[in-house]
Amino acid sequence: MNQKDSPVANLPKKDSENPVRTAVRFPMNLPLKIQTAGGELQAYTENISANGLLFTCEVLPGINSRIEFTIAMPAAVMGSETDVTIHCIGRIVRHSTTNGEQKAAAVIDEYFLKARL
Repeated sequence: MNQKDSPVANLPKKDSENPVRTAVRFPMNLPLKIQTAGGELQAYTENISANGLLFTCEVLPGINSRIEFTIAMPAAVMGSETDVTIHCIGRIVRHSTTNGEQKAAAVIDEYFLKARL
């Protein structure tokens, strides 16, 4: 079956559809080390989806800036026997402040999985 005949390929996509906002988000509070052009930042995830994450941090990377981070996903969450480390490359798409807490949303452009032994 080629892509043209695939039922998935024929599904229309809404012009306003944003993949970061339409993916199912899972509330998870995990420590996060973020590598930016300006150095390393310590953060905590608020929620994670297949397309990105929302995190809190004292200093937020700029909008559209490139980030790299590694996150250790617990085995119970991943449905595996061991924890899974995910190395991601992404970019910041928005900032917000809630109850005095600075937050940034990032889209994940690339990721690499590695099971912990």
